[in-house]
Amino acid sequence: MISGLFALLDDIAAIAKTAVASLDDVAVQAVKASKNAAGIVIDDAAVTPRYVVGLAAARELPVIGRIAWGSIKNKLIYLLPAALLLSAYAPWAITPLLMIGGAYLCFEGYEKLHAILVPEAALPSKAVEMPAGDPKALEDAKVASAIRTDFILSAEIMALTLASLTMPDLLSRALTLAVVAVLVTAAVYGAVALIVKADDFGIHLAREGSTATVRALGRRIVEAMPPFLKGLAFVGMLAMLWVGGGIILHGLEEYGLGAIPHAIHGFAGQVGAVFGPAAGFVTWLVDATAAGLIGAAIGWIIAMTVGRFVAH
Repeated sequence: MISGLFALLDDIAAIAKTAVASLDDVAVQAVKASKNAAGIVIDDAAVTPRYVVGLAAARELPVIGRIAWGSIKNKLIYLLPAALLLSAYAPWAITPLLMIGGAYLCFEGYEKLHAILVPEAALPSKAVEMPAGDPKALEDAKVASAIRTDFILSAEIMALTLASLTMPDLLSRALTLAVVAVLVTAAVYGAVALIVKADDFGIHLAREGSTATVRALGRRIVEAMPPFLKGLAFVGMLAMLWVGGGIILHGLEEYGLGAIPHAIHGFAGQVGAVFGPAAGFVTWLVDATAAGLIGAAIGWIIAMTVGRFVAH
């Protein structure tokens, strides 16, 4: 009887250790996958603040909350089951879907780059411009538009996450996808909330600050926000080109067409080796720059192709 109890306790302990190890693996994989999706996360944070432009200050945080909730539903209700079905029944489709998504990122990044380099020929803005009218209808329209845009970016995040997972069992993959969904959504929309309310915080300090130093700080915050948002949008554009180009290069390697990716990695390693302690960073920078240039080239090809079809 006693020996049976000890055996049962041993079994429970083994199960607990396995569960802990599995959770540790989920955490490690989630962090790794979140890093892989960093470029898309940056762009998501850069794009989202435009959806609260024109709304009353009191409605900004509620609207961001509604968009964040829609983003969570996109990831957990629609995209997570789809990702699990793909991994179980059509794993061969993950790489081509990723490459299609990467091509889309290249195209979007090129559009933004083109607008910077050739402002007079910039493509029409995708910012949400709604006619004046019922404030509730305006808010609902902006939220719906933001959630649709989020669906595309969330699909890329979930696909990148799925492609980077190494655990074999379905439950661990599902948990990791769910953790990444929550982490990314919290990071993006938490950052967006801080960005959107920074102006109000600066104005409050400028008006109500107890000292001249505090009031001056408030004014500096207000003055800094427009260039900060421009800088964030620029970083988001670079991230889209880098991530999109990198996805395409990785996809080529998966299909045995690794000559260009291998040449880039080799060149980056050679350049990095010259810089001693900074070798890792320089190697990554050269790799990322090459991926971004390739992403811009792919985006240009797609834009030219789409332009010809539209013209005809």
